[in-house]
Amino acid sequence: MLEYITADTGSNPDYLIIWLHGLGADGHDFEPVVPQFNNPRLNFRFVFPHAPVQPVTINGGMAMRAWYDITAMDINRQVDENGINQSADLVNALIARHLESGFKPEQIILAGFSQGGAMALHMALTGQHKLAAVIALSCYLPVPEILNKESASVNKPTPFFMGHGQHDPVVPFSLGTQSKQLLTDAGFHVDWHHYPIQHGVDMNELNDIKTFLLALP
Repeated sequence: MLEYITADTGSNPDYLIIWLHGLGADGHDFEPVVPQFNNPRLNFRFVFPHAPVQPVTINGGMAMRAWYDITAMDINRQVDENGINQSADLVNALIARHLESGFKPEQIILAGFSQGGAMALHMALTGQHKLAAVIALSCYLPVPEILNKESASVNKPTPFFMGHGQHDPVVPFSLGTQSKQLLTDAGFHVDWHHYPIQHGVDMNELNDIKTFLLALP
C-alpha cells in the first residue's frame, strides 16, 4: 500500500489529481505547486504518493524511491516492464481506494514528472478507467508496444498534456517528442508544450497546466 500526501485547493473537490514524482524524489517534491492551482472555478484534491524504495541499477544499486528500475543510460532500452507493472498495481489500488471514497473515474487526473510521467502515460494506456485527463511532464512512453493493445483505446478521448524542456539532459527532448508523436499517430489527443529549460518544471509550464485543467468540463 502506497503512503501519500493530500492537499486541497478548496472544499468539495471537482477533480482528484494523482501526481507521481520522479526518480529519487518523494511525494513532497511537487507539494509546493498546489497553491498555483487555486482558482474560483474548479477545486482540486492533489494526492502525492511516495514510490517504493528499491535498488536502482544506474545509481550503483543504491536504494531510493523509484517506480521502476533504470538499468542503462539509454533509458528507453532494457525497460523494467515488470517493475512498471508492479507500481501500476500499487497506484491502481490507490485509485480504487479513492473511487470507494466517492470519486468517479471521470474525476481522476493522472499526472507525473520524469519517471512518474512515464508511469502516468503507461497507466493511461493499460488502465480500465476512462480518466478526466493525463499530465505527463519531462517523460517518455516506456513500453510503446502497449499502443497496439485493445485496452489502450479506453483513454483515446481523454485529453493529454505533455510538456518537456528543450535542453533536458536526463530525458532527451527527442524522446519526449517521439512519445508524443506515437500517441498522436495512435489517435490520442495530446496538447504538447516545450520550454527553454532543462529537466524540471517552470512557472510557464505550471500556468499552461492550469489553463489546460480549467478547460476541463
